[in-house]
Amino acid sequence: MPRSDSIIIKFVAVLQLDCNMNWVNKMNNFVELPVTKLEGNPFHMIGDEWMLITAEKEGKVNTMTASWGGFGIMWGKNAAFIAIRPQRYTREFVDFADTLSLSFYDNSLHKVLGYLGTASGRHEDKIAKSGLTVAHEDGIPYFAEAKTVLLCKKLFAQQFDENNFIEKETIESCYPNKDYHILYISEILKVLVKE
Repeated sequence: MPRSDSIIIKFVAVLQLDCNMNWVNKMNNFVELPVTKLEGNPFHMIGDEWMLITAEKEGKVNTMTASWGGFGIMWGKNAAFIAIRPQRYTREFVDFADTLSLSFYDNSLHKVLGYLGTASGRHEDKIAKSGLTVAHEDGIPYFAEAKTVLLCKKLFAQQFDENNFIEKETIESCYPNKDYHILYISEILKVLVKE
């Protein structure tokens, strides 16, 4: 009899865990969409509304605002392209982790994204000051206040090389300090959209 009791207890524990997970997802009001059903103009989403790049390192989450990047297909995978300058604190988290999230927000949080793009998590707890709520899906951090979240797995990283710029004016206008971005290509694993 102890064996069947053990099985029942394990089943109840798994059922309870599943119910709790469903409750959290319902609390955050997110639904999962197939990656190919992602809606929105990427020029507007990234360039005008901005996004947060978020990753975790040794139990600590950090984020930064970005307005450069893109979506597309790379190596037969649905991919996101982001660029991070080497001095950004978030780069350490992105380099450490295998996964990251890209999240998008409505205009009511534009000032918060502005703050998260100028303050450094190296010097203060900017996430706490922002008032955003860290959540996790499949172990990947994101913020519950987002309207759209892309959960990503890193595939490639390489720093831009001055010798590879065809339009040399870009170096003068965007890199006067020679702090060339690191390009990250990530597979989009999952899309979460607020209901």
